[in-house]
Amino acid sequence: MFLVDSGKFATDPDAVTSEIMSVLAKAGATVVAHRPWQDGKLAYEIQGMKKGLHYIVCFTMRGAGMKTLIRQCQLNETIIRQMIIAHSQHIFDATVASITGTGAAPQEAPQSERPERGRGDRRRDEIPSVDDEE
Repeated sequence: MFLVDSGKFATDPDAVTSEIMSVLAKAGATVVAHRPWQDGKLAYEIQGMKKGLHYIVCFTMRGAGMKTLIRQCQLNETIIRQMIIAHSQHIFDATVASITGTGAAPQEAPQSERPERGRGDRRRDEIPSVDDEE
């Protein structure tokens, strides 16, 4: 995930996106999915900026390119901060599906065959209502 200058992204989103992709390409990364995530006020000022845009990118890369990636991010004027996390394949695939919108709908939890229980081990539909007690 990259934190970028929201003002630059608002004026030219394609240029900011291409800058991020260029930084990743120089480090030898293969981008699988990317999109802007959250734009808004930052919790605290970073490099004199009070607003920023979080740009999420899922990519694969050899570990040797990490030093290059961090250095390229530091030299880039648009990228304010970066956070890189190595995910398991399952989480990586789920994140890519979420970003691209190709994921399957979440399955509902199976209904329990055991009836719901209420007070006194009676089923909830067997509990008398207040009107029934009169």
